[in-house]
Amino acid sequence: MSAATDALAITDRLFFRDLDPARAARITAEALAGAEDGELFLEYRESESLSLDDGRIRAAGFDTARGFGLRAVRGEGAAYAHASEFGEAALRRAADAVRALPGRQADVAAAPPRATNARLYDAANPLSGMEFAAKAAVLMAIDAHARALDPRVRQVSATISGEWQAVRILRPDGRSGGVADLRPLVRLNVSVVLEADGRRETGSFGTGGRFGYERVLNEASWQAAVAEALRQARVNLDSRPAPAGEMEVVLAPGWPGILLHEAIGHGLEGDFNRKGASAFAGLMGQRIAAPGVTVVDDGTIPDRRGSLTVDDEGTPTSRTVMIEDGILVGFIQDRQNARLMGVQPTGNGRRESFAHIPMPRMTNTVMTGGEAPPDDIVRSVKRGLYAVNFGGGQVDITSGKFVFSASEAYLIEDGRITAPVKGATLIGSGADALTKVSMVGNDFAMDPGIGTCGKDGQGVPVGVGQPTIRLSGLTVGGTAV
Repeated sequence: MSAATDALAITDRLFFRDLDPARAARITAEALAGAEDGELFLEYRESESLSLDDGRIRAAGFDTARGFGLRAVRGEGAAYAHASEFGEAALRRAADAVRALPGRQADVAAAPPRATNARLYDAANPLSGMEFAAKAAVLMAIDAHARALDPRVRQVSATISGEWQAVRILRPDGRSGGVADLRPLVRLNVSVVLEADGRRETGSFGTGGRFGYERVLNEASWQAAVAEALRQARVNLDSRPAPAGEMEVVLAPGWPGILLHEAIGHGLEGDFNRKGASAFAGLMGQRIAAPGVTVVDDGTIPDRRGSLTVDDEGTPTSRTVMIEDGILVGFIQDRQNARLMGVQPTGNGRRESFAHIPMPRMTNTVMTGGEAPPDDIVRSVKRGLYAVNFGGGQVDITSGKFVFSASEAYLIEDGRITAPVKGATLIGSGADALTKVSMVGNDFAMDPGIGTCGKDGQGVPVGVGQPTIRLSGLTVGGTAV
């Protein structure tokens, strides 16, 4: 049995116990007659979370959700109805609701998504692959291991979370059975607090992806997570107040790509550009970044947190180049915005759950690597900031203006990384920051698998990545007097 056939068989059992699949397809087709586009999105999700704090399991939860969303699209409008109740009666009520979509009936419906046999992750449910007691034992071992490594540990927190999402997408285009996808997702987070000389500092590390718990809960993986959290806390204990002012900033590879995602990525989503709300609207084909800057959204990387075999409209994900050598060449698109802009969808139609309408969303957004050795980048800086990890931040999606707090950063003095600093914030705008990239490293890396993106009240898992890069003349907010 192929992966696609297996996914269809599994979702048959999940969704069509109380609803005949042929009848569901027929009701969907009738509801969407005269619409340009639309789909019936069926979802089943299992999720769990276990949390430890100071040697005790403080919280444990398990949840299941099942429901459907029916959408009809015509022009710029869309009608959407959803329910957690399965059955023909509920689907017919939803069909009656979406038929009320105003506007002229379409003569021709939009072409369906292309088919795919690709599979980017294992279909197995991670929640059933490991007993609760074994997960709890890992959390207890994390606590004991952290305290044994450093007597200054005052608090250990750790969380294990996982989910398994099964989706089925039916469209009125004649594809037998529709499209199915089975999506695992796991994550481990470790946080420690160290105390020395009356000062307390925190370090944390998280990792995860679309695979089973065995990838993050084996001894080598969780011990590495503890070691990294401790390393960050030790660095912060030695940190001094960060200076303020305009200076050169070097961003480390991997997770610092979150700045790229937030400050730039949202501005490259199709809906903002179609409506003229993005700083990049109307600039297609023009230079918007420094030479050497190439930005890609890639939903096809195996096992990554942001990857999807198909998006939530049934379109296979793709590798979409948005900025190539500094030139704006493309946006990421769902089906509706792509059609209205006269381009092809890119497989970026995503939704948080069956209760939400899809919209253009990022998957794994990265700046590709260049040619500069990272040591050369640091040596080129007379005075600046080396930012390794970021915590919280604020971004205006429309303008791209951002304020990001660095949870781990260092001074660069005379081409050398020197003292760690605390309280550094990066301030600027995404469009302006792109033009200030002056060196791009050859050490591209992805983040460890922890990203979640918010947009219009919806959160979805994402990935980020980049090499070491140097930005000239970025504003740094600090606490040094």
